[in-house]
This record gives sequence, C-alpha cells and structure tokens, in this order.
Amino acid sequence: MPDHISKQFDMELENIRTRVLQMGGLVEQQIRAAMEALQEGDVDRLDRVIADDAKVNAFEVAIDEDCQHIIARRQPAASDLRMVITVIKTITDLERIGDEAQKVARVGRSLYQSSRYPTPRFREADKMAKSALAMLHRALDAFARLDTTAAVELAEEDMMLDEDYASELRSQITYMMEDPRTITLSIDTLFICKAIERIGDHAKNISEYVVYLVKGKDIRHTSLEDKKRETLPQEPV
Repeated sequence: MPDHISKQFDMELENIRTRVLQMGGLVEQQIRAAMEALQEGDVDRLDRVIADDAKVNAFEVAIDEDCQHIIARRQPAASDLRMVITVIKTITDLERIGDEAQKVARVGRSLYQSSRYPTPRFREADKMAKSALAMLHRALDAFARLDTTAAVELAEEDMMLDEDYASELRSQITYMMEDPRTITLSIDTLFICKAIERIGDHAKNISEYVVYLVKGKDIRHTSLEDKKRETLPQEPV
C-alpha cells in the first residue's frame, strides 16, 4: 500500500476510534442525567434523556456505515480488521447502554406523573448506577489505551453488581410481601435496577472486545481464571 494511502487509512481508523469515545461520553451523560433526574423528580430532564437517545442511535448508525465503507474500500486485514470489528461491536453495546438509560428515564417519568413517588429504596439503584458508570468509564479508557487488563477488573466488578441486584431483588420481594400496596413501586424499582445491571454487562463486554483487538483472542463466555490467564502477566514458575 502506498505511503500516502496508508496514512489516510490510519487517519480513518483513528477518526472512528475518536468517535466511539465521543459516543461513549454521550452515553455516560445519559446515565448520569437519568439517575440525577430520577432522584430529583425532574420530569423535564427525564424527557430530555428519552429524546436524546436518538443522538446515541445516530452515532451508532453513522459509525457503523463508516466501518462498512472501510471494509469495502480498504479490505483491512489482521489488526486493522480487528479494530473495525471491535468498533462495530463496541458501538452496539454503547447503543444498548443508551437504551437502558432511556428505560430508567421512562420508568422515572411514569413514577412522577402518576404520583408514585420514589422512596429511600432508590438509594440502592443510585449506588448501583455509580458502580455501572465507573465500569463504563473504565471500559472506554481501556478502549482508548488498548488496556487488556481491564477485562479481569470489570469481570469482577460485574459479579459484584450482579450480587447487588440480587440483594435488591430480595429486599423488594420482602417489601411486596409485607405490604402489597408497594408492589407497583417495587416492580418499577427492580426494572430500574435491572437496567443498571445490564449497563454493567455491556461495559464488561466492551473491555473484552479490547482483548480481542490487542491479542486476537475471544475471551467472552470464559471463566474468570481463563480471563486472568489470557490478560494478566503470569508469575514465573
């Protein structure tokens, strides 16, 4: 490949990498805004979160089209092809995270419009959201720096987030059994917590795509020990 074409190709790849991070930043804002508006009862802001999901979707469509054009025109191979595939997979997860933020906003809007105001039970959802946001930020940082070690860290954090959700599920079931009047609110609370738990899953996925990008190894659906073996420096025997 002539040098000037190679440089142009590198610029195209760097451009889509940058836009993935911009999309990730927008998704982070969506989660944060949804949770803050939920806590404050700000229905107008919840409506904006719902409307702004279209911006996340537009990001995914535009980046995906650029990736398809790169494959058609450049016919990338090896690490360049892995970069394009990683970008396509990552923006799919980011779009789904945006959907989860929108779900939180929709449930919150329904709560406030029907006067079923949240109780301190939403503190657990807020705590889970902070964990999920930290996971997403770490995953995006791993993508930016090609850091394969994040996959193990996020796999462990995802397990803790799953445990937090299971704990909240048990608590809400107890509330519903003790007072049937809380059933609707408890179901809404669980719906929000489940959306947050799914954000953690998607963040973990993104960190695993980075391992594929850097090492060419697919560590999805593998045990934590296998992830450690593939991504962390091994102690000398």
